[in-house]
Amino acid sequence: MKRIAVATCSDLEIDIDTPQTLAALRNAGLETDFCVWDDPSVDWDRYDLTILRSTWDYAPRRNEFLSWARSVPRLLNPYEVIEYSTDKHYLNDVAQRGHRIIPSTFCDVGMTPVFPEGSFVVKPCVGAGSIGADKFSASEHERASAHVASLHEQGRDVLIQPYIDSIDTLGERALIFIDGELSHAMTKGAMLNVEPDDRDMIFRREQMSIAQAEPDAVALANAVLDSVGFSDLLYGRVDLVKAPEGWALMELELVEPSLFITYKPEAADRLAAAVLKRLN
Repeated sequence: MKRIAVATCSDLEIDIDTPQTLAALRNAGLETDFCVWDDPSVDWDRYDLTILRSTWDYAPRRNEFLSWARSVPRLLNPYEVIEYSTDKHYLNDVAQRGHRIIPSTFCDVGMTPVFPEGSFVVKPCVGAGSIGADKFSASEHERASAHVASLHEQGRDVLIQPYIDSIDTLGERALIFIDGELSHAMTKGAMLNVEPDDRDMIFRREQMSIAQAEPDAVALANAVLDSVGFSDLLYGRVDLVKAPEGWALMELELVEPSLFITYKPEAADRLAAAVLKRLN
């Protein structure tokens, strides 16, 4: 029997999709263990495949996470995807390839921030979910500068983007891909209009709903994934927003994204089938 490790973390809430994901893998005839990625007692060599899932604590120590990922044999998604997509500087690359992104200004450690007109968002270039992200009005440059300084003191580069007003009405569109094909779509309601301490798991779940994927949104997501060479991954999520010019990329979630399987239970079986295909 093939042995699968599902990699998670130890000190954050476990992905709500976990029970269905593990059940689907085991129903497919796979011996499956739930393993903490930085647990030194885990022998990753004993597994036929390691699947990254809720490794949500890597952001403050990305170099350690990359070193671990580089050492794990038979890792999905693979190391090159992790290295590329865990730092939002990749947005520059996506834009240079001709795809529409939210206008993005990077303020690396040691640089002075420049803020756009109107409301805007400041977030770490390496981050998970909305942790470390905050929204600011046009009159809050002083508070925003303090937030940038706080992230810089932690050694973290910063991304500054205008706030896209359609998020308040349409939300973000999250497109979930399994085995290189669109599985389902979600609407993510505005996350940054409440205080950071209020963005708990219950709030985040309340902001989610199943959606009908718009053809032009799917076209952009496919084009981006194909352009960067990641069109046939085990799983991935592409988060888009509706800008005045059309859909724009917010971010690529290719390492440890929530796949919202509880909203689309058959997606767990699709994921298990895709794992079996890669094992064979």
